[in-house]
Amino acid sequence: MDPEPPPRRRLSVPSHRIWLPVLSRRVPFVVGGLSVGAIAIAMAKLADGAQEAFAALREAWPLAPVLVTPAGFGLSAWLTRRFAPTAGGSGIPQVIAAMREADPAAQSRLVSLKVAAAKIVLLILGLLCGASAGREGPTVQVGAAAMAAMGRLARHREPGLLLAGSAAGVAAAFNAPLAGLIFGIEEMSRSFEVRTSGLILGTVIAAGFTSLAILGDYAYFGITPEVLPLGPAWVAVPVAGIVCGLAGGLFSRGIVAMSQGLPGRPGAWIKAHPVAFAVLCGLGVVACAFAADGTVFGTGYAQAQAVLRGDAGLPLAFAPAKLVATALSSVSGIPGGLFSPSLAVGAGIARDLAPLLPPMPLAVLGVLCMAAYLAGVVQAPLTSFVIVAEMTSDHALVVPIMLSSLIASQASRLVCPDGVYHALARRFAAPDRELAPGP
Repeated sequence: MDPEPPPRRRLSVPSHRIWLPVLSRRVPFVVGGLSVGAIAIAMAKLADGAQEAFAALREAWPLAPVLVTPAGFGLSAWLTRRFAPTAGGSGIPQVIAAMREADPAAQSRLVSLKVAAAKIVLLILGLLCGASAGREGPTVQVGAAAMAAMGRLARHREPGLLLAGSAAGVAAAFNAPLAGLIFGIEEMSRSFEVRTSGLILGTVIAAGFTSLAILGDYAYFGITPEVLPLGPAWVAVPVAGIVCGLAGGLFSRGIVAMSQGLPGRPGAWIKAHPVAFAVLCGLGVVACAFAADGTVFGTGYAQAQAVLRGDAGLPLAFAPAKLVATALSSVSGIPGGLFSPSLAVGAGIARDLAPLLPPMPLAVLGVLCMAAYLAGVVQAPLTSFVIVAEMTSDHALVVPIMLSSLIASQASRLVCPDGVYHALARRFAAPDRELAPGP
């Protein structure tokens, strides 16, 4: 007699009690990621338009910045303090502070939709007036606010929402999904939580998909196919790391010191007259512009891209002038980020170091110094390396970029022991307590 066939296994369908909670947990991340991608693209277009408008004004009236820039700084500082005090500066410290807050009301004070709207408007106002500021840091705060709002709409308070919004903001701003993910892990959370990693990755993918669908597949600075030949030219790696790391550390040290308040009468005057101080910062930016032939206004994207094309036409004073102009824009209290200006300063340092080093393509030195200076400012070498590598699509320089970023981060710590964003985040702690230490 033939043996009986084994019984058929019935296909079990997961109960809705299982998949509905899982789906409700993931939908806010995906929808939020798509929204952050669209917002980041809109911010990029608005920022480019503002810079073009300011450039047209300067061309029609070369002395316009003498009046427009200080007045714009003063107006932006007043509007920020009056209507959205937590919208000032980069925006990344606010998100770090919000991630460490357990109180929803305290979080909302830092990453609400109202703050996000103010951030966008005031960032564009600053760029219209010639501020040396970037849009990537503000995109992080806006992205976190959008994700927090999405979580509230879905009645789902997931601790990874702010982190995911931050990572998605960087991914969409630079069209660099991997950089966004690494930024979220290394700089924002300073840890990697397995239970939220998939959700964050999904948000970054959604934001990157939005950028890819609208803008296409492009490298932020274009493709840089140059290589660093073996031999004496490799001395550029430690030199770029040390010089740019120390410069980035000095920049961060100055920003942190100003945020904590200067001692004596100067500090008291600044605290009592913040709008007047912002006007003086605007005048300082104008002075930097005159010293560097007007090249320090705006994000610095065009200047960095010129160096990556091998154009050494920037003035010698560009790097120090851009560094000071970015510092003045930051401490003035107006909204604006540090990423793009930092990359521009690094490119300027490369232009100044090139005659002192063995012969090599300027684009190669530019890539090394851009990553090294950014690593010196934020003290996040992995983030800096991945951002610059993705923005230039230069896989041949992966090892030199990694080395220069690591050296720069260590050199920066000799000058500024703490990363600038985490140090600034302490300013946004609730008035009755200090922020809890990061993970």
